Amino acid sequence: MISLRIFDLGIALLYFVAAIQVLAGFLFRQKKLQSLGNYLTVAGFGLHSIDLGLQYFFYFKETLVQSQFYFSLLAWAFLLVFFLLWFRLKLKFLSLIAAPLALILFSSSLAISPKVIPIPPRLSGLWFALHIGTLFISMGFLAMAFGAGIAYLYLEKKIKTKSRLSSFSKDLPSLTAFDRANHLAVTWGFPLFTVGTLSGFIWAAFTWKKIFTWDPKEILAIIIWLLYAYLFHQRLALGWKGRKPAKLAIIIFVLTVISMLGVNFLIPTHHSFKP
Repeated sequence: MISLRIFDLGIALLYFVAAIQVLAGFLFRQKKLQSLGNYLTVAGFGLHSIDLGLQYFFYFKETLVQSQFYFSLLAWAFLLVFFLLWFRLKLKFLSLIAAPLALILFSSSLAISPKVIPIPPRLSGLWFALHIGTLFISMGFLAMAFGAGIAYLYLEKKIKTKSRLSSFSKDLPSLTAFDRANHLAVTWGFPLFTVGTLSGFIWAAFTWKKIFTWDPKEILAIIIWLLYAYLFHQRLALGWKGRKPAKLAIIIFVLTVISMLGVNFLIPTHHSFKP
């Protein structure tokens, strides 16, 4: 485990340098720095994938019941979604969101106390694959929609008020590109979030003998799902574009962060990560 810890520190260092390079590249309009930051993020992601695989195959029982593993997995899921959107939309700008978030989440995974989370052995495989896997990927889509939404609102305000565009603003993609990122994040992310939420309630029924226990995490999950469903419906059925879906995606992502960090660490809940 000590060798894996050193490996983890190497990954964190790669993510840190990558985040700095990406930020500096955009601020100073240095495409070489942007590219270097993205290459370092790819390198960190590759080592991170190996790290997760090693933990899973060699320390299966210990790993799946430790909360820091799930923060590490969430960082990996965010980057996976970023690479998918980057490949599909060529939106390098989203690395400004993906690289720092990966750094924060992965670093947090190294700092969290290794508290044991009880998972019924006969359900752990199903719970991991459906509940955690789908929810984390859908959160990755929401994170990218959050970044695209912030950029959309910022750029739209600049255009509407006819403000002078800074060098940074001139390098931003078009409003249409940001709206496409929101569209993909919603159409791909919502079905995954639905599967993750439903599998969580099924797991709760086996674990606590009740589908719904009024746990703060469950209440917030339903609120997030309703808002996400509304956004999904409005985009696909009514053709929402632009400001409204951008704002709602931002709100939904903020609520998922509150659910992940605020509820899990500060409020008594079945999903508590408090040491």
